[in-house]
Amino acid sequence: MNVSGERLFEAPRSAVWKVLNDPASMAQTMPGVESFDVHDARRWTANVKIPLGLGGLKMKIDMDKTDERDLEFAALHIKGQGVGAMLNMQTSFELSDNGAGTKMRWVADVKLAGPVGSMGQRVLQPIVNQQVSHVLAALDKQVQEAKAGARPMSGEGP
Repeated sequence: MNVSGERLFEAPRSAVWKVLNDPASMAQTMPGVESFDVHDARRWTANVKIPLGLGGLKMKIDMDKTDERDLEFAALHIKGQGVGAMLNMQTSFELSDNGAGTKMRWVADVKLAGPVGSMGQRVLQPIVNQQVSHVLAALDKQVQEAKAGARPMSGEGP
């Protein structure tokens, strides 16, 4: 399943880049994150509960940054495993100036295997679209906080 889109942020590119490259900020944008662990600047792991209709699917998701051009482009390989499902995703984003703001173009190639993957694209597409909308709205909130220089108080966050 391929998904892509564009998003405009009312913030400088450096603020958008900072959020997109901070695992703690990104963990706050992902739905259902129960915990996350940063291995280094290019690798991190999240334990998530993905909302799928009745109940949710618990997955351990490993994220590896595979390519990066500072303030401009990054690509990630994301692998997830849960009971009855495997996720394999290649995703990337490209940032460019848009007046005083920033335009982000993103693409993702999502593959699901196991019983969840067998539900078919017609069933999964609306769920994926809903999750993408949630992530982009949360990302915009994080970007606005970064732009304002807001820092979470110690003890807040995941």
